[in-house]
Amino acid sequence: MLWSCKALQPFGSSKGKNKIEGESFVLASTNPANFLYPFIRKGSVTVRNTYLPTDSASIIYTEGIDYTIDYKKGRITRTPGSRIPDYSKHPLFEKTDFDQNNFSNYSNNPYFVWVDYASKQKSIFAGNVSPENQLPNFTAKLNKGEPVLVLSYGNSIAAGAEASSPQFRFQNRWVEYLKTLFPKATIQLQDGSLPGYTTVEGIAKWETFIGKKNPDLVLLGWGMNEANIGGITPKEYQNNLVKLVQLTKEQKNAEVIIYSCFRPNDNWHYSGHSMNLYTDAAKEAAAISGCAFVDVYAIFEKVFARKDQPSLLSNNINHPNNFGHWLYFQTFKWLKF
Repeated sequence: MLWSCKALQPFGSSKGKNKIEGESFVLASTNPANFLYPFIRKGSVTVRNTYLPTDSASIIYTEGIDYTIDYKKGRITRTPGSRIPDYSKHPLFEKTDFDQNNFSNYSNNPYFVWVDYASKQKSIFAGNVSPENQLPNFTAKLNKGEPVLVLSYGNSIAAGAEASSPQFRFQNRWVEYLKTLFPKATIQLQDGSLPGYTTVEGIAKWETFIGKKNPDLVLLGWGMNEANIGGITPKEYQNNLVKLVQLTKEQKNAEVIIYSCFRPNDNWHYSGHSMNLYTDAAKEAAAISGCAFVDVYAIFEKVFARKDQPSLLSNNINHPNNFGHWLYFQTFKWLKF
């Protein structure tokens, strides 16, 4: 599948200010929820029901009527009688070991609110960069203005999961970012992902989905389904990633980025609760294969230290919402060119 990439307004830190646009929350009853950052700047907060403020259905909620904010601690609380959807009404609210197959509708999408704000706290993304350029051939082509093809190959998250529009997928955001770094380059993004599958099928179907294409860079995004109950072991996952890199390098002479995944909902029945082991396996596969590695797991762990998981999950299980895709994008920006 060929994805079109549209220009986006910059999200995140700008001109030394830690500015966040479209951070997501689900707010239950009058329980406080943490912002990603404390020390919120007064007068900087906008809370709405749509990801973009320009959406025609956007409703701007009112501080003191629909919500209150603890600016120092960085907390937002839904008020009694607020117009903000009450997440305590969600069928999976506070349920443990839940099986989504027992519920007709378990999406978090109707409950999200999206918040723009600025914080005095330093960004958790600031100053992070890979130690060296791990994509020299891809970078050389970008510098020369040659046309390049970036191919995404992975699971449902790699396919876009529940991003509300292709432009909000992390790969699309990253490609748009690359265009700002290399304005002469022509960068095409294609998707060959296999939602619901693992690296086992990724290898078996490699010829069908990758073999007929000529990528310059392949993004390998697996691990979420492998780590479920009944999935393959971390070692098997590592070996499969190494095999996928070998196929790509030997048959396509393309460079590769392996990236890890975040923990699925801890209360989900099918979670193996061992994503850290699969992350270590992915990191080791990248080291063995001599390819780039992007540690999405590490940044999500920092986020989960402040924010609850449902606030980032569209399906309340393992699909990131627009803000979750933005977090992926921020992690990809650590790559050095």
